[in-house]
Amino acid sequence: ILAGYYILGFSIYSSILLAGLFASQTLIAYPIVNKLGIARDKAVTIAVGGTVITDTLALLLLTVIVGMATGNVDDTFWWRLGISVLVCILIIVVLFPIIAHWFFKLCSDNVSQYIFVLAMVFLGAFLAQLAGLEPIIGAFLSGLALNRLIPKTSPLMNRIEFVGNAIFIPFFLIGVGMLIDYRAFFRDWESLEVAAVMIALITVAKFIAAWLTQKSFRLSKDQRTVIFGLSSAHVAATLAAVMVGYNVILGHTPDGEPIRLLSESVLNGTILMILATCIVSTFATQRGAHNIAVKNALQTNDEEKSRPEEHILIPVANEQSVDELVGLSATIKRAKEPNGLYALHAIDNRVDDPNMEKRARKLLDGAAKTAAAGDLYLQQLLRYDVNIANAIVSTVRERNITDIVLGMHQRTPGSTALPAIPGIPGIPGTSGPGIGKMVTDVLSQSNVTTFIYSPAQPLSTIKRHLVIVPPGAEKEAGFQMWLQRIRQLARNTGAKVAFFASDATLQHIRPRRERKAPANIGFVPFDRWDDLPSLEHDLRDDDCLWFVMSRRDRVSYHPAMSRIPGYLEQVFAGYSAVLVYPVQAGATDRYL
Repeated sequence: ILAGYYILGFSIYSSILLAGLFASQTLIAYPIVNKLGIARDKAVTIAVGGTVITDTLALLLLTVIVGMATGNVDDTFWWRLGISVLVCILIIVVLFPIIAHWFFKLCSDNVSQYIFVLAMVFLGAFLAQLAGLEPIIGAFLSGLALNRLIPKTSPLMNRIEFVGNAIFIPFFLIGVGMLIDYRAFFRDWESLEVAAVMIALITVAKFIAAWLTQKSFRLSKDQRTVIFGLSSAHVAATLAAVMVGYNVILGHTPDGEPIRLLSESVLNGTILMILATCIVSTFATQRGAHNIAVKNALQTNDEEKSRPEEHILIPVANEQSVDELVGLSATIKRAKEPNGLYALHAIDNRVDDPNMEKRARKLLDGAAKTAAAGDLYLQQLLRYDVNIANAIVSTVRERNITDIVLGMHQRTPGSTALPAIPGIPGIPGTSGPGIGKMVTDVLSQSNVTTFIYSPAQPLSTIKRHLVIVPPGAEKEAGFQMWLQRIRQLARNTGAKVAFFASDATLQHIRPRRERKAPANIGFVPFDRWDDLPSLEHDLRDDDCLWFVMSRRDRVSYHPAMSRIPGYLEQVFAGYSAVLVYPVQAGATDRYL
């Protein structure tokens, strides 16, 4: 404000609006930190949160200053602005996620989902404009509201990022470049003077803010550089504000020239400022993020070396469940590895039916397309064998498979009911046949982490994952393997994950450094394995149950595990569920 009023000689309203331009910021360099894998670093989180608050307040300031400069502020202005802004924010933040959740449950077509997301973003921008705000605020809030429903490894997110990076951002930057009148720089020095003052002040101010943040939160120098880099770029909100100020005409000179709230020199200076700050932001973010990524890589180098390369096998047999099985496989794997997925369809070699191979090819092609939409490569495997279990076990050995993602066995109507469990009327016994003979054979002949998935709703609409862990699970050989998969699920989907386990087991599940625990992972003491149906009281409509299982006579085996498939059919009917069978020492003598 002082620089605009005293150095540049602007009016007080123009100076305040200019200060709003200085305050706003654009995360133009965010793809850099995302690509380097430090998007969840504390410095990045602070910068993103600061951008949300700063841009919103800066654009609100724009609305107020324009109203005051044009004389439209009266006693009812503040009430109208406050109520309209509150209603707009409530609709976008509260109602939009509910509508999106309903739509994603109802519609699984990727094109329709993308069109829906665009429609919601444009609707949010329109509502913000009706409320007296800049449309960019509504679009920004819409993105925040829909973000949790779109996993970053999903095909929908891949489409959004591709179209944004390939079309929207280039056209936006082209539009910015076309606004500048380069002849103004040759007519006088005013535009260059304004640009120099703006660039110098903004760079110094953002660096001071980053330095104060570093001292307040005890961050490293590289984290300070990242905060400075992310917050120093000025593009979207700045351009929106300067265009509004430029189009506000306060009067006319005796020569008939319009007197604008922000002059043409400020518009041209802003374009130069955008160019300069984007360059500074990119180089600063790249430098700080690279150093942080290198340090993180050195710290986790030994851990990564000890972890085997991921090879996830997805046996496909049902066209309706292919997309969900591929989706689950994508969310439990490391996001930076596009390879390592295998889809398998087995055909009985005693059957001579060409239609079976055509159907198999169709299933495998569908799985490959789903993976490709998420920027992943899936290798198709068609195998003739004596039975499905033998084909899966043989592929596990040949391809060095680390994980299997299977669909839950569904009993066909009219099939023979399983014997009832004593003391629990109406719930069938499930000591093997409840999960299907094929799955039972696979578990008895292989020793890799196996996920048996029963999707009741799309994975993207799941809000909470409840992981029920048996006592002694930490003593199993594959404990860290499945635990790492659950953590990847939390990172890739953003959904909440709650571990239900005994106090002794929770000590091994919690990170060694409590402050490093992700915000969306919780821990609940649980010792009611003899009364698993009581979990129904803790369930919500959009929960997914994860039961960590064990083969018989192993360290973590509990008699209640034999009844869990029956519970899923009766007590927990309508909920998505995953049975996790970890690697266990001595579990399969034939395999070992």
